[in-house]
Amino acid sequence: MAESHGIAELSWRQFRLERKMFWRNPSAAFFNFLLPLLFLVLLCAVLTKQSDRDVIVPGIAGMAVLATTFSALAYNVVFLREQGILKRMHGTPLPSSAYLLGIAGNAVANTAIQIVLITVAGKLFYGIDWPPQVGELVLFVVIGVVCFASLGVALAHAIPTFEAATVYVNMIFLPVVFISIDAANDPAFLKGIAEALPLAHLIDGLSAAMVTGEGLGSQWSALGVLIVWTALGVTLAIRGFSWEQRRS
Repeated sequence: MAESHGIAELSWRQFRLERKMFWRNPSAAFFNFLLPLLFLVLLCAVLTKQSDRDVIVPGIAGMAVLATTFSALAYNVVFLREQGILKRMHGTPLPSSAYLLGIAGNAVANTAIQIVLITVAGKLFYGIDWPPQVGELVLFVVIGVVCFASLGVALAHAIPTFEAATVYVNMIFLPVVFISIDAANDPAFLKGIAEALPLAHLIDGLSAAMVTGEGLGSQWSALGVLIVWTALGVTLAIRGFSWEQRRS
């Protein structure tokens, strides 16, 4: 019990340190917070019909989850590994679990802030009422965070250098966002791809919770796809994780 308490306290301290370092990095703050909001403003400025905005707001919320977990952790894990920081931290008295929990907690905090910002913006500016299914919203955000965080860590194992991280991440991030935000109106070929990937299903769940108010009973298939991808991501993330840098 005392050991668990110690891990929790050390994880909290590492989390606070990660938050301080995050806010001292303007580019990270821009990518995590301003970029999704910028997309929201631009798309809603072009698409003025309420039916379009009902699609765009949860779509951008899903994109925000992807950016703050998948993209951010893929970049961070590669950077920490290739700079030798992971190896050094692994050799310190700080438990590895506390260090990794602090990093993961930082991504979770960014996601929560982003979802709140998008929800408030949707209410104040884009005709979206407060989420009618708050519990469902929380559920899909949580499963989305775990899913995309694990996939981001798994992708980091395939990225050889930090210089290559931008190419690897954007090669996945941008096409997935493009075909998933409004997958229902994609051409059949792209729609099939989107339905095989997790982001479109996360957006479906967020849309039901934020816009239509549909209960969880109508979203079991979306939840099931996310759980399958989560299991795959966690397995790959654990199996491939390494504290050692790829190059000296």
